[in-house]
Amino acid sequence: MTDADPTTILQNLRGSIDNIDAALIFLLAERFRCTKQVGVLKAKHGMPASDPAREEQQIARLMRLAEDADLDPAFAEKWFNFVVAEVIRHHRSAAAHPTD
Repeated sequence: MTDADPTTILQNLRGSIDNIDAALIFLLAERFRCTKQVGVLKAKHGMPASDPAREEQQIARLMRLAEDADLDPAFAEKWFNFVVAEVIRHHRSAAAHPTD
C-alpha cells in the first residue's frame, strides 16, 4: 500500500465510482431502448408483456455471472427483478396505447 494522502485516494475512488455510475446509466438507457422495441413488437403481435420462462432463464444466467464476478447473486436477482418490473410496465403501456 502507498503512503498517499487518504483524502486524495478517496477523491480518486469517488471519481472512479462517478464514472462507473455514469456508464451504468447510459447502459440502462440503451437496455430500455431495446426493451421498448420488444414491447412495441409484443403489442403489435398480441404477445404477453411478461415472459416468465425467459425471466427465470435470465435470473439463473445473471446469478451465475454475478458469482463469476464476485457479486452477491441475490443482489443481481433483486436488480434484475426491479428492472424487469419497469420493462413489463412499459410493455403493458405499449399494449394499451399501440402506435405504428
